[in-house]
Amino acid sequence: MRGGTLYVVATPLGNLGDLTGRAAELLRSVPLVAAEDTRRTRTLLSHLGAHPRLISYHAHSRPGAAAAILGALGSGTDVALVTDAGTPGVSDPGADLVAEVRSAGHAVVPLPGASAVTAALSAAGLPADRYLFLGFLPRKGTERARLLERIAREEWTAVLFEAPGRVGDLLADLAGACGPGRRAVVARELTKVHEEFRTGTLGELAASIGNGEEELRGECTVVVEGSPAPPPDDSMARARPAAARLLAAGISRKEVTGMLTELFGVGRNEAYDLVQGLGRE
Repeated sequence: MRGGTLYVVATPLGNLGDLTGRAAELLRSVPLVAAEDTRRTRTLLSHLGAHPRLISYHAHSRPGAAAAILGALGSGTDVALVTDAGTPGVSDPGADLVAEVRSAGHAVVPLPGASAVTAALSAAGLPADRYLFLGFLPRKGTERARLLERIAREEWTAVLFEAPGRVGDLLADLAGACGPGRRAVVARELTKVHEEFRTGTLGELAASIGNGEEELRGECTVVVEGSPAPPPDDSMARARPAAARLLAAGISRKEVTGMLTELFGVGRNEAYDLVQGLGRE
């Protein structure tokens, strides 16, 4: 008996009409669906008149969940992997499972479709020939600070995800790292009834969304304009304010020194001297 195939199926962000015909046909015929949230997926399957067996597979699943899927594939059963919305593996569960399935010798077939990343980029009005996708930033700590500095110096458009209650904080941090004049777009409730795009500078958006007067609803996709290409010799000039922000965030001098070397390409000794000097100010 041949092994089964894992189908990685993109599902609508909100509007059920965005499900592709190919995906609908597959979900009606596949015997087993691994879903991030079986309750939400059951609604989609009911809309399609589909009745596969549902099992749970999400970011916090125990190892046994992947083993059950591998077991089904090994017995020749085809499996569809879906998340709550969008494409599995793109800031959603899926990458580890796909790697395990491939290692076991089974076929993996993508059924492309909805993605919040491309939907937001297509309507943001910012360059999208190249872009940096960072998903959800850590809520605090060294890694958040490092990624904010990465966005600040990146020449390509950056795309991030954020929960509605934390968008104001994210925009304020981005304005601090990139400067308040950098253009950005906040896309909310993509493809749903209350879809909304807010455009402006990071400073304007941080002031309007982060003032506490309005509570946003629905996950947000934030698109940030890239930095103008810097002159080749201004590494230290750009590294200095970044170092000050990182130190103010409570990151150790040693870590900041390493981050300046990584982010701005300055020499280790130069970075060390800069950090030590700022630490004495």
